[in-house]
Amino acid sequence: MILHSILKKLALFMLPILGALVLQAAYGAVDLLVVGRFGSTSGLSAVSTGSQVLNLVTFVVIQFATAITILIARYLGEKKPERIVSVIGGGVIVFAAISIVLFFLMVVFAHPIAVLMQAPAEAVDLTTSYVRICGSGIFFIVAYNLMAAIFRGLGDSKSPLLFVLVACIVNIVGDLILVAGLHLDAAGAALATVFAQAVSAVILLIKKKLPFKICRSDFRLNDQCGKFFTIGLPLALQECLTQLSFLALCAFVNRLGLEASSGYGVACKIVNFAMLIPSSLMQSMASFVSQNVGAGNQKRARQSMFTGIGVGLFFGCFVFALVLLKGDVLSGFFTTESAVIRN
Repeated sequence: MILHSILKKLALFMLPILGALVLQAAYGAVDLLVVGRFGSTSGLSAVSTGSQVLNLVTFVVIQFATAITILIARYLGEKKPERIVSVIGGGVIVFAAISIVLFFLMVVFAHPIAVLMQAPAEAVDLTTSYVRICGSGIFFIVAYNLMAAIFRGLGDSKSPLLFVLVACIVNIVGDLILVAGLHLDAAGAALATVFAQAVSAVILLIKKKLPFKICRSDFRLNDQCGKFFTIGLPLALQECLTQLSFLALCAFVNRLGLEASSGYGVACKIVNFAMLIPSSLMQSMASFVSQNVGAGNQKRARQSMFTGIGVGLFFGCFVFALVLLKGDVLSGFFTTESAVIRN
């Protein structure tokens, strides 16, 4: 009975998180799909390579922001709102600094990154444009994920889903206008992605209010910063190493030509969608378990953990069978090129 109650609450909290992550991943997938059908093969290769770089940045930021979720959920369970305010204030300063660093790296070093990724010669300039444009909008990407982490820590997983749904619609419309209509190829896809993230972040900031007041003086480095660094850095490093392995593989495959590069990019999109299930589970468990730990209910926290492991195993088997048996069908959603699908 207790496990059934935990499973029901976990599912209700997890599904909006999974939906938001799916929609966020859909940015790159829609870019790939529209460019694959209305752009060039070089543009498809550029988007597949550039989106690998963007995935590295986005997923590392998401994992680091999970530390904010954990701390807020724990202090919520302990009924210590003043510490929640300190976590949010310190988090804004730290993530603003991260945004500035990422902006500099992605804008200034866009071309070296494209070369390092072994982008095919025909796609180097397009890959550079994609990375540079996405880097220019990195502030919106970081801001959205920070705010989403805050609301999930407060037990609200539905608001980030609703706002990212709006952004996804904006991205689809933008892709159709800029790529299919104006034929801007990879650059158009990048512009649509950045604009969609900006809409998502701005709407979430304006429409959704926190349940307590934060003063200007709260936005400073404080003792909570050290705590979420302690929790967040191992999570971010784990994600960074995983994404770097994908980047290395992408660089190796890019040397095999445009068709191999595009095929690998499509395959990575499918893998990224599959990995959203454990990612959403982890973010759900972070909030769910932390609130129970904060409330002193260790037994329920442990039961929640094992319930999450069981759910992850079930979905893992389902995705394995789907990809193994219908991988060519899934690839066909992103491109009509038979050689790319074979790769």
